[in-house]
Amino acid sequence: MRYAGQAKRIGRHWAVDVPELGVHTQGTSKMNAFEMAVEALEIIVDKRGFKAELFSGPNGYFEITGNDQQALFSLLLRQKRRASGLSLAQVAQRLGLKSRNSYARYEQGRAVPTATKLAELLRVIEPGHDFVLTPSRA
Repeated sequence: MRYAGQAKRIGRHWAVDVPELGVHTQGTSKMNAFEMAVEALEIIVDKRGFKAELFSGPNGYFEITGNDQQALFSLLLRQKRRASGLSLAQVAQRLGLKSRNSYARYEQGRAVPTATKLAELLRVIEPGHDFVLTPSRA
């Protein structure tokens, strides 16, 4: 799984943005900005041994991933829930669960959702939104 990002020149600097992961940073060159995006993802995931990797595409487009897909799923769920202003308890309630821990295990990386479960989790976090899968462009 990779997350799409965009790099663009702003004055003398390059800004990079990975909206689905909440990663926004900049660098003094395009390469430096890419390095900053990799470092930002590694810091946000904050898991021993996690390494991010960036794939550069055309016109500032890039994709970023890491060596631990479970950690990336956990990060996505945390970022989406926080952006929606929901607590763990609220998401658990929307899912019809008795305990917030049942949902929290996905955010903590102790459980990996199936594709069906991931779609369900994202639907309750962001009702009315859907994710579009697309082939890599990098």
